[in-house]
Amino acid sequence: MNNHRVVSFDHEPLILVDANDRELGFMSKADCHRGEGILHRAFSIFIFNKDGYLLLQKRSTGKTLWGGFWSNSVCSHPRKGESYELATSRRLKDELGISTKLEFQFRFQYQAKFRDIGSENELCSVYTGIHNGPFHINPTEISEIHFISPDELDCRISQSPDEFTPWFKLEWERLR
Repeated sequence: MNNHRVVSFDHEPLILVDANDRELGFMSKADCHRGEGILHRAFSIFIFNKDGYLLLQKRSTGKTLWGGFWSNSVCSHPRKGESYELATSRRLKDELGISTKLEFQFRFQYQAKFRDIGSENELCSVYTGIHNGPFHINPTEISEIHFISPDELDCRISQSPDEFTPWFKLEWERLR
C-alpha cells in the first residue's frame, strides 16, 4: 500500500472555536499556529491493541511543531465543513492506513509553545479505539510506531518527559 502522500497542508482551513466548541470561523493551519496560536478544533486518537498496549507514534521530523517527538497514535484537526467522525476516520486512514471504531473520551483546552516556531492552542477531543494491525504508516506524518504497555509508558514519560508532545502527556495523565 502506497501511503506516502502529503495529507497535511499549511493552507488547509481549520475551525476556530470558543471554549465551548462553538464555531467562530476559519483560518489557515499556518495562521492558527503562529505566535501564541489561535484557539481551534483538534482531536487526538489513542489506538490500543487487544492486550491494552498503546500504539505510540514518533512524529516525522518534517513536522513544523514537535517533529521527532513521541505522541499518541494520531492527532490532527477537523477541516472546514468536516465533522469529528469524518475527520478522525480520514486521519486514521491517512496516517496509519486503518479503519476502526472510536469512542469519545473527553475534550479539553490547552496551549503549548514550541521553541520560537509557533504554538498549539487547541480545544482537543480525545478518542480511543482498538486495532492490532497491520499498520501502513505515512512517513510524511510518522517516522516510527510501536506498542507499549501503560506501565512502561509511565516509566518512559517520568524518565524522559521532553521526548513527548505536551498534549500527549496531558491526555495520557487523564486517560490513566
